Amino acid sequence: MLETTKHELPRAKVLNLGLPKSGTTTLGQAMKHAGYRVADWRVRGRGYVGALMYANYFLGKDPLGKMGRFDAFSQMDIIRDGYNLWPQMDYGLLTTIREFHPTAKFLLSYREPEALSDSMLRWSNLGKRRLKIHSVPGLPLGYGSDNLHRVKWIEGHYRFVRKVFANDPNFLEYDMTDAHAPQKISAFLGHDLPWWGRANANAPDQVPSEEV
Repeated sequence: MLETTKHELPRAKVLNLGLPKSGTTTLGQAMKHAGYRVADWRVRGRGYVGALMYANYFLGKDPLGKMGRFDAFSQMDIIRDGYNLWPQMDYGLLTTIREFHPTAKFLLSYREPEALSDSMLRWSNLGKRRLKIHSVPGLPLGYGSDNLHRVKWIEGHYRFVRKVFANDPNFLEYDMTDAHAPQKISAFLGHDLPWWGRANANAPDQVPSEEV
């Protein structure tokens, strides 16, 4: 159960369906400043968000059940340490989350595909190696190290999410470069975002290290 005070009601779950390097860490930090309990790709002492989701999903349980104290998930995917999981691309998983959490809100952190592809290339070995040596939904084994491959994959993910959540009032797509993004997200969630900036920017040979 969610941890609440006497006068506080549980918040609707919030899940970001964006890809790595699309501002997921910035969104996570902004939501933490707004009072959300955020899981950003890994939960300290528990494991990876994607792995915890699938562990329950394949038992017919709530995919978010192992992370009950969290009410926001800024990044779901994991492609390291033997894992290659992309919940934001899994129709069955996403619809199951909606069945268990009909009031859940879904965000899509959009970044222009060429810019996102370039950022992936410069982020550790994500674009150079990891995407190529794994079979990712929409990006089969052997593809991913080429810019054209990644752009096609990114565009396909955007089309998938837009199709699944078409006309859904609990879905918001925003451009991470939009100066008004914080206000749009705040209005969508019904909570002010007191902070908005740039977190987890690229650095040479950098590996994600943020834990919850």
